[in-house]
Amino acid sequence: MAEAVLDTSAILAVLLDEPGADHVAAIMPRSLVSVANEAEVVTVLVRNGTEPERAVQTVLNLAYDVVELDAGLARRAGMLWRETKPRGLSLGDRCCLALAEREKLPAITADQHWAGLELGIEVRLFRSSRKRRSS
Repeated sequence: MAEAVLDTSAILAVLLDEPGADHVAAIMPRSLVSVANEAEVVTVLVRNGTEPERAVQTVLNLAYDVVELDAGLARRAGMLWRETKPRGLSLGDRCCLALAEREKLPAITADQHWAGLELGIEVRLFRSSRKRRSS
C-alpha cells in the first residue's frame, strides 16, 4: 500500500545523491509518482547530458508505482493553477498535488515554495531550507 506521492525534486534527489536522498530512497518503494513527474525527471536528466534512452531506463529502474494521468487528475491539476500560481508551481507539481489529494497521501517535495499551501493536501518537505548567515 502506498504511503506517499513523490514530486520530481524527490526523485532527482535520489538520482543525483542530493541532501535528503536517504529519506526519499527509504519511502520510494511505497510511493506513487505521476507520469507527468516522471516525464520531468527524464527531461532534467536529458537536459543535463544523459542520453534519452538511458534517462528512460534510469526511471524504469526506480522502485515506485507510476500513475497514469487520467482525465480527472489532469483536470484537477488544471484547477489548482489559480491557487498555486503565486508560488510558480509547474504542471508536474500540480499533477503531484492532484494525485496526493485523490489518494489522500502526503506529497513529498524539496520545493520550499510548496510550504504553507492551503489546499487541504498534506505537503512534506524532505529537507529544510538552509539559512545563510549574515556577515
